[in-house]
Amino acid sequence: MSRPNRKSGARGDRTNLYSEITDKIIAEFETGRVPWVQPWGTTAANAPLGLPKNASTDRQYSGINILLLWGAVIEHGFSGQGWLTFRQALSLGGNVRKGERGTTVVYADRFVPEDEKRRARETGEDAQAIPFLKRFTVFNTDQCENLPEAVATAAPPVPTGLIEPRVEALIAATGIDFRIGGNRAFYVPAHDYVQVPPPQAYFEPINWHRTALHEIAHASGHRSRLDRDLTGSFGTKKYAFEEMIAEVSSAFCCASLGIVPTVRHADYVGSWLEVMCEDSRAIVRAASQASKAADWILAHLPDAGGDTATDDEREAA
Repeated sequence: MSRPNRKSGARGDRTNLYSEITDKIIAEFETGRVPWVQPWGTTAANAPLGLPKNASTDRQYSGINILLLWGAVIEHGFSGQGWLTFRQALSLGGNVRKGERGTTVVYADRFVPEDEKRRARETGEDAQAIPFLKRFTVFNTDQCENLPEAVATAAPPVPTGLIEPRVEALIAATGIDFRIGGNRAFYVPAHDYVQVPPPQAYFEPINWHRTALHEIAHASGHRSRLDRDLTGSFGTKKYAFEEMIAEVSSAFCCASLGIVPTVRHADYVGSWLEVMCEDSRAIVRAASQASKAADWILAHLPDAGGDTATDDEREAA
């Protein structure tokens, strides 16, 4: 009897996980909902605006996990953005209520197969690591009971009166060449500057801030910052991928600053779907890059503080 190929099975499980995530995101699009712009203003959104975090370690989730957890908050009408593993709930003196179903989050890591280690030893070359996703199950604090009050209570939303000044201060603090004028919003990688029309050009002034954060997200990819590939020309998949990164990053920044995210470039939805259908890893990679961009941007907040590490999934294990 032949033995099952464990390596093949492991690769299949990793591929399936990417496909599961991509299928979930595509399903969101097909129901008319952009997953990083949840309907926060509707009755479906009971939770305060913000990024999901681990309620035990207080660390924010990052990348694709933000989209997965936001989706679960909206789908189930949870009242908070706090999440715990089964064991973390127990360690806090509480427990997950019987019958509750958790939400899958993922942790990205790399490993070196034995045959690759052997090849590296024989050739003297560096061993090549293979990226993979590992899944964990977390539960919203609404799904738990007997938790300490400070953990179970959702944090209050950011006061609206502080939103616009904070965004303006944040833009200045990044040091990016930011220009106001004209009738189009854009970023020019070759000369490394952002230009956005004046706020009065927008029907709703808050959209100026959303647009500005979208363009700042593009600028975060400059080679002197996060060094992303910004060479894609309009209409290409590379261009669509970078637009997806900027859109998601803007949504993450907006949520952190108390601004309801919206789709700034709805005309790109078709190209995003095309990219995701062709590559099941695309949305995972885009969300990861968007999270890094948002972290870079938000780190410049004049009053920023605390631990903004993105390896929170390791803490959730």
